[in-house]
Amino acid sequence: MVGIDLALIWAVIIGFGVIMYVLMDGFDLGLGILYPFAPDEDARDVMMNSVAPVWDGNETWLVLGGAGLLGAFPLVYAVFLPALYIGVFLMLAGLIFRGVAFEFRFKSRRNRHWWNRAFCWGSAVAAFSQGAVVGAYIQGFAVEDFVYVGGALDWLTPFTVLTGLGLMAGYALLGATWLIMKSEGYIQEWAYRITPTLLAVVLAVFLIISLWTPFVNPDVWERWFGHIGVIWIFPALALGCAVVVYRSVRQRREGLPFVATLGIYIFTYLGLVVSKWPVIVPPDYTIWDASSSPESQLFLLIGVLFVIPIVLAYTAWTYWVFRGKVKVGEGYH
Repeated sequence: MVGIDLALIWAVIIGFGVIMYVLMDGFDLGLGILYPFAPDEDARDVMMNSVAPVWDGNETWLVLGGAGLLGAFPLVYAVFLPALYIGVFLMLAGLIFRGVAFEFRFKSRRNRHWWNRAFCWGSAVAAFSQGAVVGAYIQGFAVEDFVYVGGALDWLTPFTVLTGLGLMAGYALLGATWLIMKSEGYIQEWAYRITPTLLAVVLAVFLIISLWTPFVNPDVWERWFGHIGVIWIFPALALGCAVVVYRSVRQRREGLPFVATLGIYIFTYLGLVVSKWPVIVPPDYTIWDASSSPESQLFLLIGVLFVIPIVLAYTAWTYWVFRGKVKVGEGYH
């Protein structure tokens, strides 16, 4: 019983870490995706300066989720790494290129255009890889006795390509609404103009994925349509947040579009969780099947419960210190 309780606690902690990473790193990945379409170089300076003080702290949640997953559910790694090795490698490579671009772009003059490309392509590759990995999780893996028996490219299918492109569009929407909140003048107006288009793309991809999912994973279809009930509150709330984004942009609100976009992500993520719960390794291995020993989980839990409040505190403090608008010619660098 203790082991079951600890596995549940760890599932909640890891799930919290994942959604925190998506919410807090998604908008700076989105800004990178939007980089080639920015009005000019001053706009690119503002876009990068708006996230430069916080982007590296946002990566903390990725580390926390990955380390917690290894410690609490080590058998997951036995399946996920062989199945998703190329996708995970591409994600990390994209994050590295993006991180280097943060530091070198402002110091380079002759080769700044190359660092612009590194920031853009690093963000795009990282976002696409994350979306493709989520799609692979939805469609499931070829697993026998917790051993992956599929091929190296089984994760890359038309469905996962769509989820990868969909997450890129979603991150771009998050980046645009972040820029509305953090910029002013013609840069803010540009962000206002592109937000409705990005929202329409996100909703279209969401609809296509919803119609496609029953063909790649009938279990998810059964979960949603076999017992129609409370589970439908999550897509309803996500669509409600989409309406708020659209209306608040038309009303030229500054903070509400970003908050409502975060709501779209939160409710979509919760919908994905309930679609698969309690399966952690598709098609049918649960969190209790994959968990480590209760002693190991308890030992790690003590440290994590001490670290999380500290991470939350310094993250909140950082965002508070660097609150407000980022103006042309001013910034972190």
